Amino acid sequence: MKASTIRPSSCALALALSLASGAACAQAPAAFLDPTLKPEARAAALVSAMTLEEKAGQLKHAAPAIPRLSVPAYNWWSEGLHGVARAGEATVFPQAIGMAATWDAPMIHGIADTIATEFRAKYVATRAADGGSAQYRGLTVWSPNINIFRDPRWGRGQETWGEDPHLTAEMGVAFATGLQGDDPAYYKTVATAKHFAVHSGPEADRHRDDVHPSAHDLEDTYLPAFKALVTQARVESVMCAYNAVDGVPACANTALLADRLRRDWGFSGHVVSDCAAIADVFLPTSHGYVKTAEQAVAVSLKAGTDLFCGEFGPDKSSDVAPIVDAVHHGLLSEAELDQAVRRLFVARLKLGLFDPPERVPYFKITAAQNDTPEHRALSLEAAKASLVLLKNNGLLPLKAAPARIAVIGPNADSLDALVGNYNGTPSRPVTVLAGLRERFPGAKIDVVEGSGWTEAPREAVPDSALKDLTVETFQGLDLEGPATAPQPATNAAFGWGRPQRQARQTSMRWTGVLTSTETGVHRFSVSGEGGYRVIVDGRIVVDAWTRAPDSAPDGEVALTAGKAHAIVVEANQSGSRGDLRLQWSRPSRGADAAVAAARAADLVVFVGGLTAKLEGEEMSVRAEGFAGGDRTSLDLPAAQEGLLERLHATGKPIVLVLMNGSALGVNWADAHLPAIVEAWYPGGEGGRAVAGLLAGDFSPAGRLPVTFYRSADQLPPFKDYGMAGRTYRYFAGEALYPFGHGLSYTRFAYGKPVLERATVKAGQTQGVEVEVTNRGGRDGDEVVQLYVSRDAPGAPVRSLQGFQRIHLKAGETRRVRFALDGAAMSVVGPDGTRSIAAGPVRLWIGGGQPLARPGLAGPAGVEARFIVEGGRTVAD
Repeated sequence: MKASTIRPSSCALALALSLASGAACAQAPAAFLDPTLKPEARAAALVSAMTLEEKAGQLKHAAPAIPRLSVPAYNWWSEGLHGVARAGEATVFPQAIGMAATWDAPMIHGIADTIATEFRAKYVATRAADGGSAQYRGLTVWSPNINIFRDPRWGRGQETWGEDPHLTAEMGVAFATGLQGDDPAYYKTVATAKHFAVHSGPEADRHRDDVHPSAHDLEDTYLPAFKALVTQARVESVMCAYNAVDGVPACANTALLADRLRRDWGFSGHVVSDCAAIADVFLPTSHGYVKTAEQAVAVSLKAGTDLFCGEFGPDKSSDVAPIVDAVHHGLLSEAELDQAVRRLFVARLKLGLFDPPERVPYFKITAAQNDTPEHRALSLEAAKASLVLLKNNGLLPLKAAPARIAVIGPNADSLDALVGNYNGTPSRPVTVLAGLRERFPGAKIDVVEGSGWTEAPREAVPDSALKDLTVETFQGLDLEGPATAPQPATNAAFGWGRPQRQARQTSMRWTGVLTSTETGVHRFSVSGEGGYRVIVDGRIVVDAWTRAPDSAPDGEVALTAGKAHAIVVEANQSGSRGDLRLQWSRPSRGADAAVAAARAADLVVFVGGLTAKLEGEEMSVRAEGFAGGDRTSLDLPAAQEGLLERLHATGKPIVLVLMNGSALGVNWADAHLPAIVEAWYPGGEGGRAVAGLLAGDFSPAGRLPVTFYRSADQLPPFKDYGMAGRTYRYFAGEALYPFGHGLSYTRFAYGKPVLERATVKAGQTQGVEVEVTNRGGRDGDEVVQLYVSRDAPGAPVRSLQGFQRIHLKAGETRRVRFALDGAAMSVVGPDGTRSIAAGPVRLWIGGGQPLARPGLAGPAGVEARFIVEGGRTVAD
């Protein structure tokens, strides 16, 4: 039967899926299947036909099918932070913090629209026969992360748009509207603003932290971006956070969800919990806010949460009993449950998942529209736009192609350093090494890692270096008791909990022969979370059997090329997850080899920084300066800085390329090296962008979306959520590189600003225009930034209230206009009330903040001033 012959009023669902029979379709309520009705009415009709158990099942992120109503299964969990994530090959754009560094909201909107296209392409290619979707293959995207990156120690700050409420709001709105599309009836995908609210580390304590933000900080810093996405972007979904706020878990917080989000801001979409956050509501090891899963369900739904991601706990992981029992025990009315289910089906209806394909414009997208050349070209442009030139003493752009380049550092040829976290898989990744080889084909390029991220460079010992290897497994952590018979093995490697994730308390011993192709000192370690030992030729090389949480021990031994050495590897692991693998550091990849390569080179490119294996979401990291996914120090890891100092001593020119998701206090490098580039985690095309910047193929114009402090000692304690002393808005110290900083290969000048009026009444919009001229010898982008300062209690030092990225040819002048509304002139009082005070308003318009320090010139810019007459409270 052709789709066009099915009557929408009776079989729209069958038409959408092109599978259900007319008889099956007829069992669904006619109103639900009628695409001419409003989604709210259609959802209500469907929910009225569902049983209590069927409704309860729809609240889980892996919502089961309801065959009798022709409702397919749907998995709500998809990730799209900077491209379709965890779903195979896709276009990988710069990490969110890198996209923030573009300061280009129109570009971000286009990127998000492209990501939504690839989600549609994945959905078409992978949906089940009945139209259902698998995890990470749906159309409900749990992005963007619009939490404020209040402290650079937070490991997940890389997922955000930086430390400023205005920049975060503008970029978040651009991203969310790009994901959701511009069709008046249907969403391209659903965007989710997360994590609501006041969430920004520490990672290790996120399931039990109770945050008490001041009323001022809540209104001034933590909520503006969420309000903007709800009221301006009309975001369909919001994710509530793990932490509690003022004693109440965020996903059960009536003041946040029912009052602020729904009542004050008019949010009508659905709220999804962060994964396992509902368990946190009742588990005594977390918030313990209530005693049982049933009570957690009730308080969360009553507060405004609609969808539960993850488990209720280890004893209630797969059924819907806690939801059903909450109703049966009178903790929750069925009407309250119905409200949540209706909201969820409204979202699916707005995606067009139950409507004839010809009615839904986004069903024209085909599977071939994933990871296209055009999309990768956009990723390259985004990577170029995200690069921030932190320092340049004239080395860049390179005057001529170097004859010999030494490429050194742990991120030089690292895929991890391209993609960050919550990422897809680039089909044609271009590392910095690959980009340099492509851009300088005539140069001799020597590659020596020289240093790992926090230690000597590591690589997995290859299978070819091991022979006659056997493994024994013990049912206990201390290599005691009964063991399995020795089994042949190809390597000292294992994944605990695989293929099924089950908790284990086991230890293992590998015995065999090791042969290296190199003579010299080798260093050994074992990746993973458990304890281990490595024994070579009967000598214990490293003993980390009782492994300290913050240690990454290794040991060294001299090996002879071609000589067989007896090796024993012992390891243990407790829990249901964790991988281990024997690693070594060979002499040819070490610091001495790197220094030798530098001496022979005309240019050294050191590509260092961090990786999402060190900073990220609630992770186990055993290295100095890191804890639980967060950082305890802002310094470049000592192993990298020590090597940089040795390379500098050779006298060769060095470009330091940083790849990381958070600020680094590279004080030594700033004082000694001629050029420093911040590349973030730049996406699949990142290496090509970095090489182009060094060569001068374009003028850099990225700007910092966060402050680069000199040291963590300049900051309040990490767990203090007060904003005093944090971010450029309230920081009184001297930054290494300020928020908004970024150098160029050309020069810009600003004319005298023209104000629309000398005085404004409170709440009246003020217009301001300024001419910007490119006075350099080459074309380039400038990021025009507008900052507002008010002399009032609680006011920031200055606050970003406008920005535009513009392109100017050499010698070109352009007039840039900003419009400042009442909120841009307002100040938040101690009680959280936003008001526009009478008095002067000072403006700074320029290529950054009006700051300068020895060795770092301030940006071009101009000042202006006007007066506000009267005064009033700004209504929400």
